[in-house]
Amino acid sequence: MRTVAVVGASLSGLYAARELRAQGFDGRLVIVGEETHRPYDRPLLSKDFLTGRAGEDQLALTDPDDLAGLGAEWLLGVRARGLDTRGRSVLLEDGRTVPTDGVVIATGATARRLPGDSPAGVHTLRTLDDARALRADLTRGPSRVVVIGGGFIGAETASSCALLGHAVTVVEAAPLPLVAHLGADMAAVCAALHRRGGVHLVTGTGVAGLRGTGRVSGVDLTDGRTLPADVVIVGIGTTPNTSWLTGSTLARHDGVLCDGGCATGLPQVVAVGDVARVGGVRAEHWTSATEQPRVAVANLLAGRTLHTLRTVPYFWSDQYGSRLQFAGRWREGDTVRVTEGDLTADDPGESGFLARYERDGRTVAVLAVDRPRPFTRARRELGREEGRVQPAVP
Repeated sequence: MRTVAVVGASLSGLYAARELRAQGFDGRLVIVGEETHRPYDRPLLSKDFLTGRAGEDQLALTDPDDLAGLGAEWLLGVRARGLDTRGRSVLLEDGRTVPTDGVVIATGATARRLPGDSPAGVHTLRTLDDARALRADLTRGPSRVVVIGGGFIGAETASSCALLGHAVTVVEAAPLPLVAHLGADMAAVCAALHRRGGVHLVTGTGVAGLRGTGRVSGVDLTDGRTLPADVVIVGIGTTPNTSWLTGSTLARHDGVLCDGGCATGLPQVVAVGDVARVGGVRAEHWTSATEQPRVAVANLLAGRTLHTLRTVPYFWSDQYGSRLQFAGRWREGDTVRVTEGDLTADDPGESGFLARYERDGRTVAVLAVDRPRPFTRARRELGREEGRVQPAVP
């Protein structure tokens, strides 16, 4: 390979570029990014950046030495519009073409929006520009904020808005926030965190529409109620950025379909991060974006799948002064057992706890609230049991 193009100047794209150099690729390296910014740390957007505790300079994932070491050509502020598999080229929206021998797809995902046009004051939070706009809106003065969606982004953003002194309501269609990720028992703990933070939680109902013409004034719920709102934050999930691959022969279904080694059905094309469905799973977590590139690049340079990625899923979330950490794979019917801390108190998350999800006599997942050391030990146990990178089955 003489040229490799990384499409997506994201966290996973940056890690892929680093891996290319670390694994001996010394050819031309081109990094294409839709945003004008170099790679930055997205998790801080809903927390320290939104509350003003971190500036834009603290979001950067690269420094001058890192950039020099990569020796890459950065094409920022331009979208990829196609992948010419016959000509082995990446086509850009500005008319340029990047001939390449290998491609790493790292185009990430886009925040879903409500149907129809939205008035001013309605935000999503996915990019730095999104965070800039939301932060500017929140500094206008005390506001009535409605967060649509009680997932990780919704909960973290609600926590930050409450910390800034706004009156916050979270609307979640499910019976409990994060119930699909944690199960009913532990999702109840997350509901308690909202209450501890002074945030009103509305569950079991959806959003029928928004009120306001020039600027949003309210949120209509499907149960007939209307919530007054000066600012609305939509956190209802993401859509993987695969539309630019229309016309290629790459298989796509809620992401780019890959084998267990991040390799697609096309030779010399791999995918990583939020856009990649690896072994049937699309995991939108920081650890996935940083762990997948090592295996993906190894297989890209080898020209075939030599390794598969076997990691224990892991994510964390900072909400209302507490850190939630989860590792493993749970499913309905697993027994949840608290091994440290107490869930019988009025506020079960106040003193922290560690819970184990058990199936057939063994631990399959762990959840901790403010118990980092016990969680780290439990996560290592899960990792030793499942293994990490293993040779592909011939």
